[in-house]
Amino acid sequence: MESSSSSPSASHFPENKQRIRLAVSLFYFGQGLAFASWASRIPIIKAQLQLTEAQLGTVLLMLPIGQLITMPLSGKLVSKYGSHRLMPIGALLYLLVLCSISFAQNAWHLGGALLLFGIIGNICNISVNTQGVLAERMYQKSIMSSFHGAWSIAGFTGALIGLATLNFQVNTSVHFYIVTGMMLLNILLNRSYLLQDLTGTAEKKSFSFKPDRLLISLGVIGFCSMATEGAMFDWSGVYFHDIVKAPDSLTTLGYAAFMVMMATGRFIGDAVISRIGRQRTLQISGILMFVGMMSAVVFPQLIFCTLAFMLVGLGVACNVPSVYSVAGTHKTISSGVALAMVSSVSYLGFLMGPPLIGYIAEILDLRYSFGVFACFGLLMFALTSRLAVFKTPKA
Repeated sequence: MESSSSSPSASHFPENKQRIRLAVSLFYFGQGLAFASWASRIPIIKAQLQLTEAQLGTVLLMLPIGQLITMPLSGKLVSKYGSHRLMPIGALLYLLVLCSISFAQNAWHLGGALLLFGIIGNICNISVNTQGVLAERMYQKSIMSSFHGAWSIAGFTGALIGLATLNFQVNTSVHFYIVTGMMLLNILLNRSYLLQDLTGTAEKKSFSFKPDRLLISLGVIGFCSMATEGAMFDWSGVYFHDIVKAPDSLTTLGYAAFMVMMATGRFIGDAVISRIGRQRTLQISGILMFVGMMSAVVFPQLIFCTLAFMLVGLGVACNVPSVYSVAGTHKTISSGVALAMVSSVSYLGFLMGPPLIGYIAEILDLRYSFGVFACFGLLMFALTSRLAVFKTPKA
């Protein structure tokens, strides 16, 4: 077993609980900021490389491919070496790959960089969520939603930084260097406060990557939620423009309403879970997702759609943090491997949801595609209702 001096734990540093929680939150923030920084530059990079929509779509697939091919490896690495070791290293590599994206000269270069971005991002994702699970154990109550709230705030921050750099005509390389400098400071100040994992022979749980019924169910719940989330990220503005017929100055209103309520839901989600339980919280979340998406379909007017997208934001807020919390406490599979399985399936929804919306819209209509996605809320309700593991707040 490792020496306890390398990283704090609840038993050795009880007075540092708040500082440890802040450190974990800032690592969530850092990962979200790096991803949001890349996302904010996609239109500029597309124009610079003169990519068509089809070429860009193909290149963007390299990111989820990178995540998929490292799904088993990431969990085993975290289980073997510990998230407290891998998180700072992964965060540093994530920033280096982010900077490398700005040097892409063609679609092949960009595709290779995004493949690495997906690989390193998956390792960071498993590491940071393992830290979230460890912090929950330390506090002995639900706090995972607040960590994902930090990721949501990073999305806002990344979008604002991206907007500012565009307005001041700062090129992509300098933009990414600024973000890298900020996050290097974050790593240096917070890496020593990460919680120590039980690694190697200290943890007797299985490292195998065999399918597990519970983890598959959790992954499907996460997929439903993140597919809806990804659809809102990429298509809410288009929906307001094409279906709601909102003025150009208000086409981002739906996206803003969704993001504000998702972040709010994540910061209040832990208190809600502690009060009414994880199962009931997720059941209500599924209903909110369904009602919100269907309301936007049935009432495509500005005010109704804004309110509908607010409901969707609340609906997706607590789902992924909850399934990660449950996966990280699996009784027979190590936390790293369990989180790798669940988070990889969940994140596929985030990446594959937007293209699916587009395909359905091409065949039918954008309103129909939103109606189809509303069914994800019902599916999530059904799955959470039948899983016994959700029946207590501390499942």
